[in-house]
Amino acid sequence: MAFGYNLAAASVRFATLPGLRGMVARGWWPVAIAAALAAAVCLAGCSGTVNSGDLSAGFGAAPAPAVPGRSGGDFKVGLILPLSAGGNAGAAGQAMRNAAEMALAEVGDSNIQLLPKDDSGTGQGAQTAVQQAVDEGAQVVLGPLFAHSVTSAKPVARDRGVPMIAFSTDSNVAAPGAYLLSFLPESDVDRVVDYAISQGKHSFIGLIPGTAYGTVVEGEFKQSVARRGGRVVALEHYGDDRNKIADAVRVVAQTAGRADALFIPDSGDAVNEVIAALSTAGVNVRQFALMGTQLWDDPKVFSNPLLEGGFYPGPDPAGFRAFADRYRSRYRQDPPRPAALAYDAVTLVAALAKAQGPQRITNEVLTNPSGFAGIDGVFRFRTDGTNQRGLAVLRVTRSGGEVVTPASRTFSASAT
Repeated sequence: MAFGYNLAAASVRFATLPGLRGMVARGWWPVAIAAALAAAVCLAGCSGTVNSGDLSAGFGAAPAPAVPGRSGGDFKVGLILPLSAGGNAGAAGQAMRNAAEMALAEVGDSNIQLLPKDDSGTGQGAQTAVQQAVDEGAQVVLGPLFAHSVTSAKPVARDRGVPMIAFSTDSNVAAPGAYLLSFLPESDVDRVVDYAISQGKHSFIGLIPGTAYGTVVEGEFKQSVARRGGRVVALEHYGDDRNKIADAVRVVAQTAGRADALFIPDSGDAVNEVIAALSTAGVNVRQFALMGTQLWDDPKVFSNPLLEGGFYPGPDPAGFRAFADRYRSRYRQDPPRPAALAYDAVTLVAALAKAQGPQRITNEVLTNPSGFAGIDGVFRFRTDGTNQRGLAVLRVTRSGGEVVTPASRTFSASAT
């Protein structure tokens, strides 16, 4: 997602960490992690547009080749993934394990020992896997992937005083000590509303899917618009039924003249259905600034001429493309989007463990407000376990998303 990074006054310079000079030489960039413990940080400097952690697209993952020395480190890290789950869940778990091991190999002389554990995609499996990892000496746990698994597993890590960096996109499962590295819908909404307001848009219509995702997005949408001095003039819900879309659109059509921005937080097929229904109802969608979430990173959105010029938030695509090239070269497979999260988590922990020496990675270190940088740009963990990410704004074009406003390179204010 191109970034430059500043080191805070108290932080250790990234390039001076033993064994990490090669990361800088390969074009990786540091971000500040000032603190009393003076930790220094990690990772790559760009990003890729995401599909909100969606695992619906088919993908495969080749078995991971052995990583020399990966089992010999003193700093043990639990890696909890749905390795034996069926379908896309299991494929995602295997690809994330591949990415974690690739990260460890690219870090070089890391003292990290990965402890991969299979949670089978279940809550009970995750609880057992985390228990096994901490019993074997894990000082931090990466994963699980799914919300229900995080809910079941986080008390085990908490009771043993072990921080967890999980991959769920459900902010409801975040908690102090259980941090989410994923892309959260709330961040999408805040970024796209902020951009719309900056472009002089103040009156919003929302057409929201009647799903759990829609419920989260709706709540944040209303709060975000209000915080920035805008107003929501109409808000309607729809389901999968075309008649429900038509009913919602008819209500919205009555208020269309009082709004200058239209928010449709859904993926390609549904967005196209809504746009078609609006046109049938006599609404000129060109009168609005069209807004979406990262679900708009979809060829079906890009191919709709009525959506051209609309905008949505996301990381800059360059970072994920570079990661995918390396992953493809190593495993002869295309990585699914969640693989980058596992890569970032391992590289982050490796750099922090190196900086901390014998000291543990504490909650205070993980929640440093200066943040970190990864495949998908800058991010930081809030004390409540959620995260904040630097997101770009992309414009819909026929050839894909085009960055119109770059993502933030640093965080200037304290995380809340």
